[in-house]
Amino acid sequence: MFPNKVIFFCLGILLCYSSCKSDNQTEEPTNAPKLILKFKFDPTQERLGNFGEPQTIPDGHAAQTPTFNTMGVHFIELSRANDIPAYNGTQLYESPTTTQGGGTAIDFDQALYGGNGDTFFEIPLNQITPDTYKYLRISLSYQNYTIDFRAQNTDLKGTIASFIGANTYINSYKIKNESVIVNGNKLQGYWGFETHPPHVQVSEGQAPPGATTVPNPIFENSPIPAGSCLVTGTFNTPLVIRGNETSDIVITCSISINKSFEWEDPNQNGTYEPLEGDTVVDMGVRGLIPIVQ
Repeated sequence: MFPNKVIFFCLGILLCYSSCKSDNQTEEPTNAPKLILKFKFDPTQERLGNFGEPQTIPDGHAAQTPTFNTMGVHFIELSRANDIPAYNGTQLYESPTTTQGGGTAIDFDQALYGGNGDTFFEIPLNQITPDTYKYLRISLSYQNYTIDFRAQNTDLKGTIASFIGANTYINSYKIKNESVIVNGNKLQGYWGFETHPPHVQVSEGQAPPGATTVPNPIFENSPIPAGSCLVTGTFNTPLVIRGNETSDIVITCSISINKSFEWEDPNQNGTYEPLEGDTVVDMGVRGLIPIVQ
């Protein structure tokens, strides 16, 4: 048997360790209320232009509403006023960047991704600066969607992987079933296109600068940098974060995909015919409405 003094000494050490641990180590409760963001790809939501205004299809153009598969996100922030500069609001998330391809670029492999109805981001509410927020701003980096097209008098389908971040470093990516190796940086507007069976082909291209629509209804007071895809959405009722919430706040990020794939249509038949001279002019989304559940 141990002497009583040894026993009391050991108990004292344990009590001291327990006390120090409780004083200096605070663990985040696993059930802490969270802010949860989900995607909704809405084909009927109003179609907006770069300045948040309703926009119709220009003469000589045609457009279609793709079937969206995946959306990528690089940056998320809340903004309490319309005069706070872009990327200077209350930051919730930023994916890692890399200089592996030369200049600083979004690391494609480490951004956030989600499909329709998916949760793509969550954060404990007590980690967000308490305030009243009027705007949600999301920097979209990637889109993957399916379109209809016609070639050699045959109606076909194809999948497009569209990179809409300012600059993205890509090792490789899968379009639908086929993979493309890049190992380098690609500027906003780079895309890969895979036709579906029975005639599977893969092509790549680069849209011209400024050809990606990025709706921003507060552009007059808070413009976005050239090449950015920081889409801005206005809360119908300002979002209030108090920091002492007892339940989750779920925001559905409703993104307008209403005729978001647009091309020049010389013969005005409304069908995308890449072999007949139809040229893609826009692949940007057409609006963001953050809906608090």
